[in-house]
Amino acid sequence: MASYDFLFDSIGLRDWCDAGGSKAPLSMADLLAQASGDTSGPSLWELPFPSLDALNESCGRVPKTRDLTQGLESAFLSIKDGLRFVLDPITEPLSWMLNGGLFLAENTPWFISLPLLLLATFLISRSWSLVIGVGASLFGLAFIDHYEHAMQTLAIIFVCAAICVVLGVPIGIAMSRSDRLQRIMIPILDMLQTLPTFVYLIPLIFLFSVTEPKLYGIAIILYAIVPVVRLTDLGIRMVDKEVLEAAQAFGMTPRQKLYQVQIPLALPNIMAGVNQTIMMSLAMVVIASLVSAPGLGVLVLRGIRSLELGVGLVAGLGIVILAVVLDRVTKAALARVNAGQKF
Repeated sequence: MASYDFLFDSIGLRDWCDAGGSKAPLSMADLLAQASGDTSGPSLWELPFPSLDALNESCGRVPKTRDLTQGLESAFLSIKDGLRFVLDPITEPLSWMLNGGLFLAENTPWFISLPLLLLATFLISRSWSLVIGVGASLFGLAFIDHYEHAMQTLAIIFVCAAICVVLGVPIGIAMSRSDRLQRIMIPILDMLQTLPTFVYLIPLIFLFSVTEPKLYGIAIILYAIVPVVRLTDLGIRMVDKEVLEAAQAFGMTPRQKLYQVQIPLALPNIMAGVNQTIMMSLAMVVIASLVSAPGLGVLVLRGIRSLELGVGLVAGLGIVILAVVLDRVTKAALARVNAGQKF
């Protein structure tokens, strides 16, 4: 006797459950119970939770959990072609940008790209000590023949982080100006922030070819865009109301208040969001190597698949070095913004 036979019998649904169903035993335990004449159900202590599978054992009309997952899969596959038709032209520029960034990273000689990166570090931070640290880190990666993979990783991060900022800052501004939009967006951002990283790749694999860069580009952007959106919204909402009242007293329009007062005062929060977005992009690049994303993540994956401990550890150390470099540079930029607002 199945666990919940008593439930369907007591509410008079036994005939409905048995209609079209099989009378054969559902399991070896049922067969043994019938052979021994034991038709009693489990004790209250052993009663399982009334899940779909447990209820299905007592009533064949109740779908199993597998039926639910197969239905979801069938529904997604039925709209896949339509989604691809709509998303392909929209996301194709992302593939172009990623291909272009990777082309520059792979074909620019080291004696040009490394000085340019050091110059950019100095212009952002105005700190010679940071420039020396970044230079030592990059030359160290090049010395152990990880230069090309490191440049590929940086190219992907720069492209995806730039798109996150271009899309995330306007969304954050719109959220700060509309409480209704904020209430709509917060559950979406919560879902994007808490969804396991591997889950981002599942629907994208069905929509796009594994050889298309936009496959991993979309996953990185969806995962990394959340901090810059949240902190832009927070930063603008934290602007002192007295400052806004003073700006309004001087006759500023809402647009002028936004660009000349709110965004400059919220810039430290926005820069903090950019910092977190870059860090999350770097974390997702490693996961994206499962779907053909180039860079240091490929070496980490190789170390896992082939049990090459040294390869995986050295590549992981290279990712840590890049993370520290990017974190220090963006924090130096944030410190300069904070220092500029004090004067």
